[in-house]
Amino acid sequence: MNLTVAGRTFRLQFPAKTLFAGFAILTSMSAAASASMCGQAAKPGRHEFSLMSQGAERDGVYFVPSSYDGSKPVPVVFDFHGSNSNPNGQLDRSGWDKVAERTGVMVVALQGSLDGDLPGTHAWNVPGVTTRKGGLDEVSFIRDAVSMVKSKFCVDEERFYGSGYSGGGRMLSQYLCSGSNDFAAAGFVASLRAGVPVEAEGRWRPDMASCTPAKPMSIIAFAGTKDPANPYQGGGKPYWQYGGETALKRWAELDGCKGAVKSKSLGNFTFNSYDVCKSGSRIHSYVIDAWDHAWPRATMKSDVIAASAVLTRKPGSDVTPKAQPAVDRRTSGDESARQVDAAERMWDFFQNTEGQMVVDATSKTDCSVKAVSASAKPSETTCSQSLKASANPVRNAPVAEDAL
Repeated sequence: MNLTVAGRTFRLQFPAKTLFAGFAILTSMSAAASASMCGQAAKPGRHEFSLMSQGAERDGVYFVPSSYDGSKPVPVVFDFHGSNSNPNGQLDRSGWDKVAERTGVMVVALQGSLDGDLPGTHAWNVPGVTTRKGGLDEVSFIRDAVSMVKSKFCVDEERFYGSGYSGGGRMLSQYLCSGSNDFAAAGFVASLRAGVPVEAEGRWRPDMASCTPAKPMSIIAFAGTKDPANPYQGGGKPYWQYGGETALKRWAELDGCKGAVKSKSLGNFTFNSYDVCKSGSRIHSYVIDAWDHAWPRATMKSDVIAASAVLTRKPGSDVTPKAQPAVDRRTSGDESARQVDAAERMWDFFQNTEGQMVVDATSKTDCSVKAVSASAKPSETTCSQSLKASANPVRNAPVAEDAL
């Protein structure tokens, strides 16, 4: 069945086993009436769907929490799978559906257009770096999926968020870089990018022309220092090249963040943050020692968790700590090690997008705090550096025919 929304046509397919109670499919809707649809309940759980985008049938999975009754707009998280995976595999990996069930969030996992290297798996046709034949227009697909969700569910359009793992995070990065304005904040695991990699004077950096976000974007990223697929230090496959610190620093520039990154290292983790940025945006990252290309389930000391807790300021009030960060509370006795789940941490971060951690303005250039440039070498302690475009010719990263 086709659905026309704001000039776009979607083909919706809902197998009988995935139909939910009270869901009525409308055959057409004007742009003026394309806002979120409230008043209809939906069957909880995972549901497969298809829609037509740019003349091609595209697939995905959405998850409805059991608390959803269609009476109150709910937040939505789009969870992007990595290469050689699929929507259900990503939800199994990230656990976003479990977070959604507990918090009342709706989750949508889309499927990349490229076939993966394993049966039943897929990958994303990331603009600028992927040339494998058969790739479709992923940016349009994501936009169409966002429009479909807004037209069929009672959702809070101001609280749409993105979450990506590996190739899915690279796709999400480029979606934001393309100027798409759908997400209020985004989270990345082993995947944060800030534009297509180019080389100048022997150094790889993001191509500024390939990343022009529509607005300052709050970002939280997780990376492991032993990631062999998307190395935090840079290098790797042609689509990668510049490292995680460089990507973080570039986003800080795009967000107009003041001062240098502030870092706190305890145990096997380093927590980095830029907290004074335009429009209340923030940038946080967790860099995990000896962690590889996996969704984090790492043990973090309780004082590290406390150090990274977001602080919020309400109009006319003092700075107050937010609720205790989401941790696995199955600890007992005097154990100080607790589990931190990336999806849980992302959700904590998303919930506080409008209330940035308040940092004393005088401390933004205080080198007595461990504030180092994201692009600095370990021996450098300068408080600020900028990644400026070079006047020298640059060359694009070579693109492997099978790069995913």
